[in-house]
Order: sequence, then structure tokens, then C-alpha cells
Amino acid sequence: MGQLIASDLIAAIEEYAPLVLKEGNDPTGFQIGRRDKVVKKVLVTLDVRPEVVQEAIDNEIDFIFAHHPVMFRPARNLDLSDPQNKMYADILTHDMTVYAAHTNLDKAQGGMNDWLAAALALKNVQPFNVTDYEALMKLAVFVPETHADVVRQALGQAGAGELGNYQNCSFSAEGTGRFEPQTAADPFIGQAGQAEAVTEVKIEVILPAAKKNRVLKAMLAVHPYEEPAYELIPLANQQQPIGIGRIGQVDQPMTVRDYAQFVCETFDLTGLRLISNEPDKLVETVAVVGGDGGKFFPTALQAKADLYITGDVYYHTGHDMLAAGLSVIDPGHHIESIVKTKMTALFEEWRQINDWQVTFIKSQQKTDPFTFIFNAK
Repeated sequence: MGQLIASDLIAAIEEYAPLVLKEGNDPTGFQIGRRDKVVKKVLVTLDVRPEVVQEAIDNEIDFIFAHHPVMFRPARNLDLSDPQNKMYADILTHDMTVYAAHTNLDKAQGGMNDWLAAALALKNVQPFNVTDYEALMKLAVFVPETHADVVRQALGQAGAGELGNYQNCSFSAEGTGRFEPQTAADPFIGQAGQAEAVTEVKIEVILPAAKKNRVLKAMLAVHPYEEPAYELIPLANQQQPIGIGRIGQVDQPMTVRDYAQFVCETFDLTGLRLISNEPDKLVETVAVVGGDGGKFFPTALQAKADLYITGDVYYHTGHDMLAAGLSVIDPGHHIESIVKTKMTALFEEWRQINDWQVTFIKSQQKTDPFTFIFNAK
């Protein structure tokens, strides 16, 4: 099994959620520790708080992956009577490396807002508040027909072949591959010095350019040939849109009030905030931005969303939403804790593909700072 170095895990994360996607001043990325550290245990969390760091210490964690950066602002001093500074000291004392993927993971295909849209059972999901477009490539690889299904599966698991609402998309054509192994070769088929003709399948898939290394690594890991033949071609056709959030349609129309109840049940909430002049209006189109997305509400209006879901809505922004006639559900920031389950599962996939000798642990700490207290009167 392969030893995992922190820099290798960071490279895999940044291939999945490239730093170029992050919002302006977001301090996402490498936070604390050593990039050259050997990693045997990884803790996956939404927030890095003192109780999470203690959990990491108790579990002898080497690497903490978080959605929210631990260092939003530079430390003004190193006075350890400050709980935040004490937490930094504990991280360094126990030789842990901390990495955060924040707004880049919010925007990434298959990232935070795709997870939230899926949890909300939205259909025909598209990026919301599009600001850029992702470069696409086509991979064509030649493989013996006996291994074509295995290669297709590996390509799909690595993120190739995703087109809109479809996945595992590919095109195959059968033909004859010819080669002659040289003396130093160790061929899967044939013998040195003898010409061979083999029935092969040409598999073609579309992939985001940012996932090129991951897809190639997955393909090469299962390809039987000593020297696989493949080609990568940049595409000039329309690229994948990139946006901070997602917009889609509900399975069946329901009222704003009923949808608010559905959100409560979906994310196991004891309460949420509803901003609406029309709580009985039917909802068909929903836009969602995890975290603090109040500033994007004008785009939800332009996209003709019946309902906008985001957290941390400010008082005056709520008034503006009402004046504009937009219904909004604020379920809080903590629904992004879905990152713990989703990233742990994704890391496990990467562990198997790369044969990493590492354990991934989902944090058991609930870091929501708010408790709802209901008036019994």
C-alpha cells in the first residue's frame, strides 16, 4: 500500500476543487502545518474549533480537512490566553496539518452546492450565478475488449463522462490494434519479436480539464497494457458553466410554507427563518447557495426562482428580499456540515484508486453555535 504525503492529498483536493474557483478574498487552501508530513489519519470537519482540535488530538490525527478556513484573519499576536491562538498552538504542538476548501468547493462540480441541491431533491440542476466557464477535454484510449468495461468504470468514477444531468457517458468503437513487443518489453499480450493483431476498443469520454490528472491516473491504474495508447484533445465547444450556487426544479410543486418544513426535515433542523410575503405560493423552481449567500438574491430574482435558500440573511437584506417579492428560507450556515459525509466518501474513493495507506474519520463534533429556544406561551 502507498504512503500518503500531505502535499499529495492537497494536490488531489485542488484538482477536484481548483483554487482558481475561489471567491476574491477567501483565505481558502493550505492553512497550518507541513506539506511534507506523512499522513496516516485524516479528520473531516465543517469547522476547525477547539473541540474539533481536541477530537483530532484524541484520535492522533495528522491532517484536518475543513470546509471553513481556520484562519479567516491574520493573528495579531500569539497570546495563548486567546482561545483561537491556543487552538493554533495545539495544532502545531501535535504536528497536524490543516487544509480548507471553501468557496472553491462551493463552486466545484460535484461540490457543496451540488450536494445541497441533491439533498433538496432538485431536478434539472444547473449552476447559479454563473461567473466563468470550465475548460473541457476529450480523452480517447485504446484498450483490449476484455478490459473495456473496467476502464469505462474507472473513468466514470474519476469524474469523466459527466454531461449535464448524465454521468458515465462515453463512445466506443471497435477496431484492430497492431504492435510488436521489443526485447525489453513485458507485454500483457504477445511475445517479444512477434507482431500482434488484437481486437481493441477505442473509448472516448469528455472531462473537465481540471480533472485531467485524476482521470488519467485512474485509467492507467486499471489498464492492462504496459504502454497504453491514449490521446487528450482540448475542446473548443461550449465549456461547463461555473457558479457559486445551484438552481433546479422540485419533484412536485408545494407551498413555500410546506417547503420550509421539508427543509427542516431534510437537514434535521429544530427551526429556520422564513422570509416571505406569500407563504402559500406554490414553489416549482428553487435556487440554493450554502453558507452566507444573501448578496446573491438579485440573481435568484433574475433567474425567476420561486424560492431562494441560503444562510445568514442580514436584517436589512431580509427587508430588501421582501420588497423585491422573493421568498427566502434561511436554514442557517450549519447545513454545510453535509461536507463531512460527502468528503469522507470521496476521500475513500481516492484511497482505493491510489492505494493510500490512510484512515479517514468524519468529525463527530456539532459546531453549530446556535440553539433554538421556543416560546411556550
